[in-house]
Amino acid sequence: MSIWRTQLDLQALNAGGAGTLVRPLGIEFTEIGEDFIRGTMPVDERTRQPFGLLHGGASVALAETLGSMGASMCVDGSRFLCVGQEINANHLKSVKSGRVTGTARPRHIGARSQVWSIDIVNESGALVCVSRLTVAVIPRPRSGP
Repeated sequence: MSIWRTQLDLQALNAGGAGTLVRPLGIEFTEIGEDFIRGTMPVDERTRQPFGLLHGGASVALAETLGSMGASMCVDGSRFLCVGQEINANHLKSVKSGRVTGTARPRHIGARSQVWSIDIVNESGALVCVSRLTVAVIPRPRSGP
């Protein structure tokens, strides 16, 4: 049974990255399952730190992108927004090149907050980073006077 209240397709998700951090980092949504959302990010000059390894901040950006989008699809988007409240990450293995893939799954979907777990793996499937994202579910601001 699907958890999505407002499900977008991959084309819409990827088009929504225009003008955001997603585009310059090369983040791409690749799969939407019944209870997860998945995406990839290249490990290249855009996402490496000075020692040539995947930058921890880039991993966190991938994790927050996936978790935030998943959270947003679990609410009525005409009434609510999901905004990041807290994120943490444990970097477990270094990556020098290729692509990493993140998979976000909810741990808690509440009326006012959500908690998402995001696992990031390398091309061999080895766990690179584990992250947990908490989002606040807030009323969408009313437009107009």
